[in-house]
Amino acid sequence: MQSASRSSLVPQVIRLAVPLGLVLLAAALLLSTRKLEAHNRQPVALTTAPIVRYSPVAVVPSECSARIAAARVPLEYTLARGETLASVLRGLGFSGEEARQVTAALGSHVSLRRLKAGNRYSASWNSDASLAALDLTLEGDGRARMNRNPDGQWRLDWLPFRHSTEVRAIQGTLDGSARLEAAVQRAGGPAGLAVRMAEALQWDLDFARDLRRGDRFEVMYEAAQVDGKDHAIGKLLAMVYENQGRRYEAYRFAGGAVFYDASGQPLQKMFLRSPLRYTHVTSFFSQHRLHPVLNEVRPHHGVDLSAPVGTPVEVTASGTVIFAGWDGGGGNVVKVQHGSDYVTAYLHLSRFAKGVHPGASVRQGDTIAYTGATGLATGPHLDYRVKYRGDWIDPMSLAGVRDQPIPRQQLAAFDSWRDIVRSGLDRGAVPANLAMPGSRSGTLLAGISTPGGASSIMIRRSIDDPHGLHGRAAASTATAR
Repeated sequence: MQSASRSSLVPQVIRLAVPLGLVLLAAALLLSTRKLEAHNRQPVALTTAPIVRYSPVAVVPSECSARIAAARVPLEYTLARGETLASVLRGLGFSGEEARQVTAALGSHVSLRRLKAGNRYSASWNSDASLAALDLTLEGDGRARMNRNPDGQWRLDWLPFRHSTEVRAIQGTLDGSARLEAAVQRAGGPAGLAVRMAEALQWDLDFARDLRRGDRFEVMYEAAQVDGKDHAIGKLLAMVYENQGRRYEAYRFAGGAVFYDASGQPLQKMFLRSPLRYTHVTSFFSQHRLHPVLNEVRPHHGVDLSAPVGTPVEVTASGTVIFAGWDGGGGNVVKVQHGSDYVTAYLHLSRFAKGVHPGASVRQGDTIAYTGATGLATGPHLDYRVKYRGDWIDPMSLAGVRDQPIPRQQLAAFDSWRDIVRSGLDRGAVPANLAMPGSRSGTLLAGISTPGGASSIMIRRSIDDPHGLHGRAAASTATAR
């Protein structure tokens, strides 16, 4: 009996102990949560570290205090759209007369029109919030620095960048996608050099459709530098391009704009190979082509060149515009008469260039319109056509007429210079004795330097002008950097 009563008490004890345990656990959690919240609400974390008492010695100025107080930290600013140098100066506290003086001083060295939105300048301030210095950089030209002297006078210094020209030679091979820009970059040249190469051989080689994997090129060109850093591509001096077993050579003679082949004959012809700088042919000249829109077989009297909307279209030969307007399925069209035998047509244009109208004269390479997808077109492209004596012909078959060759009395000088350049192209190096025949100085092309002159102007403050730069200005000249 007694053991039975004990066994019946065990479940009762468990039923009482479990709720009691849960209550105690909840109470412990609540207590710890309140303590944590109280700790987080303290304004200063409680630590056991000793409290540091105030000491007058700790705030006594040291020998570094004056230097720290006099230190100027420049603040960087960005020129906003529509903002001028005069408005910048007035915003920094200069009066109208002061701004005009500074603008005139800088304008004597560089065109202030080169200031563009996004250009950066810096201003340094004194401890009393007065302007201490201003530094303005004009990209490609130089740096203008203005500093306030201890006597309150302002000094403006113009520090021109050092401009120089360096002749370089590269060699490369087309591979992969046969893209010339990528091949030029792999060879160590700038991608933009590919455009110069296409311009030099545009009458003999179509860089849109003739390039093939394995083509080799050798190029000698000028690199324009600013303060020893590459800034732009200069002139293309010479190049050799080997394409599908054929060798094309181009040499710029006597510093002119005309390129000649190895025999001294000019490369320029009556017609350019293509009205677009960079593109590829999507449809060729044909008497039987399935029209992509009308879905019927009909002649295609031109070549379709792929290009995004807005790509500049260049007239392939000098002539007179005889039509510029809407022409049915051709959309916006420009037609140009070249002499009495040839007419070129440019179809599916998005818009015409300024000044292009019937009767307007155009020169080879002028932009006459921009590509589009007007008329019967499935997408943006240019349909380029050529008519000879009333009949449409394949634009890619034009042989063209060459310009005047090098005068006979200059051929010996050209041959000698060509051989020097050719040896450098073969080695991928600039010849040590390279000089341009016919140039005034006859100096070595590599390393021509044209530094500018740095100058400064002191602008004196008058007694009645405590905040600015009124008064006379005395100019002085310093040496170039």
